[in-house]
Amino acid sequence: MSQESSINPVSSFSGKDAWTVAREVSRSAGELLLEWWPKLKEISDEGDNDIVTNVDKAAEILIRDELARQFPTHGFYGEELKGDHLESGFVWVVDPIDGTRNYAMGIPFFSIVVALAKDGEVVTGVNYDPLRDEMFHAALGCGAFLGEDKIKVSSRESLDGSVIGTDAAYGEDNGTEKTLQMLRRLWPRLSSVRMIGSSALGISYAASGRLDIYVHHSLQPYDQAAGLLLIEEAGGLATDRYGYRAKLNSDGIIATSALLHEDFIKATIKRI
Repeated sequence: MSQESSINPVSSFSGKDAWTVAREVSRSAGELLLEWWPKLKEISDEGDNDIVTNVDKAAEILIRDELARQFPTHGFYGEELKGDHLESGFVWVVDPIDGTRNYAMGIPFFSIVVALAKDGEVVTGVNYDPLRDEMFHAALGCGAFLGEDKIKVSSRESLDGSVIGTDAAYGEDNGTEKTLQMLRRLWPRLSSVRMIGSSALGISYAASGRLDIYVHHSLQPYDQAAGLLLIEEAGGLATDRYGYRAKLNSDGIIATSALLHEDFIKATIKRI
């Protein structure tokens, strides 16, 4: 597989390109998550509810420190530590545990998001599932991959018989009711619905054709950073819930193929 990219001039302290470093640091963080995961149930039963937060922060610090060492002039924006402005220069966007609730409850669907944006546009993205050792990754102009294999979005052309992925957001004004209304309207046409508990994995599954479409009413930049590039490099579309090209700060996401996206928008516009 050729993995020469337009971002290779963004070389690190060690001489590696950003795409390579993103994969390596994701794998290192995954080792930390797996080290703690078997212990969480026992610790939770003892009443220590802060342990997942501590692991979350430790993983983000591990990633941040290595990226700062490799790319000292780049900015950083993480779920736990927040940080630099997303629209200016090179900024790493990181979610150390996407699917934190799954991780805490022993549900085996969570991942690590590491993406590099240049002036607000994602140029390389990694979403790593450490339990399955599945590395979804992409670089601008180079395609999207699962490990060594190139991936592409579903070839389905309509919602009829499709498998749709979605998740419910947290908070009071989280769009959950609108999501349920959307599913009720589409239900007769669908084969099934999957709620994964990790939006990053949901988008990656859409990029690889495991899901025909993934929809979420409201996401944070670090939730969707890698997924935006994965979908486009896999030949699909990633838009906000109104059908406009999605960006890091977009309002919701629709991730699928172009033909299925058109059918979905016609069926749901103003209802998600």
